Amino acid sequence: MENKTNKNLQSLFANVFVLCFLAFVIFSSLNNKSIERTTFVIEKGMSLNSLTNVLYEEGIIGNKSFFKYSVALRGLAGNIPTGTFAIEGNISNAKLIRTIFDEGPIRIKIMLPEGLRSEKILEKIENILETQNRGLLTDSSFIEQFGIEATSLEGYLFPDTYYFFQDMMIEEVLTIMINQFWNNFNQTLIDRSNELELTIHEVVTLASIIEGEALFDSERRTISSVYHNRLRKNIKLQADPTIQYLFLDGPKTLETKHLTISSPYNTYIHYGLPPGPINNPGIKSIEAALYPEDTDYLYFVAKGDGYHVFSTNQSDHLKAKREYKKQKRIQ
Repeated sequence: MENKTNKNLQSLFANVFVLCFLAFVIFSSLNNKSIERTTFVIEKGMSLNSLTNVLYEEGIIGNKSFFKYSVALRGLAGNIPTGTFAIEGNISNAKLIRTIFDEGPIRIKIMLPEGLRSEKILEKIENILETQNRGLLTDSSFIEQFGIEATSLEGYLFPDTYYFFQDMMIEEVLTIMINQFWNNFNQTLIDRSNELELTIHEVVTLASIIEGEALFDSERRTISSVYHNRLRKNIKLQADPTIQYLFLDGPKTLETKHLTISSPYNTYIHYGLPPGPINNPGIKSIEAALYPEDTDYLYFVAKGDGYHVFSTNQSDHLKAKREYKKQKRIQ
């Protein structure tokens, strides 16, 4: 009986020792000094041994065996993620493992406001992420796989705040943005497009013009009504943003010479909508294009403060233009 009790005690002590050792391995500090913010890259296909060597060579861990045991104990040895990771401070094996396996690679926040052209969006992305391929903007095989009936991605890169992995390829980035477009342009909006007898491409094109004109949400549906009324009456849209689109960094104020530029996007000389979107509109402009305010307005002119004066006839419109020019001279 006494021998059995001794064996039980020995087994208990052994188990306690093992648990204490494992706790030490997992939760002990990896180094005697605090680590400044350090980034490291885990390549695709990297094994646990290779990862351990990278961390050791970077001075992030001081004991290879302890780290490998900690990973193995969580059953993660065969599930090594890829990407660029960052750590800092006096961290334990447990914290390092959470960083790699739970929190994941570094994500970079990119804010893309409404109304940016696709070239500007890619320029912004290229300045932050190490990826580029502008040819995809007009790559028909890439565009078609998303059900987009257009020759360009202009209008379909949905403006939003995104969190991209640092080592993402441009194909992945564009895919996320296009999917976000379709997440917003839902079946309800598709049904409304059909009701108005407009294609999705025509809706996005009109929405992009509204985006180029409207500064305040309260005016989007009113501006939309002007263009709907003009389209219905077969009046040229005469939308300044469609001409400004012809210049990558075009003039904010158009001159008379700009109004005669030969281009299918020049709505001062061509009837109807231009061939495609002139920027990437947000959901409020898309909704405004689909749900215009019920008005008889055919004209509007900027007041200089972001708002517009709307008119139903040319006489009142010209009067509003003269008033704006008068106020501009006074200022």
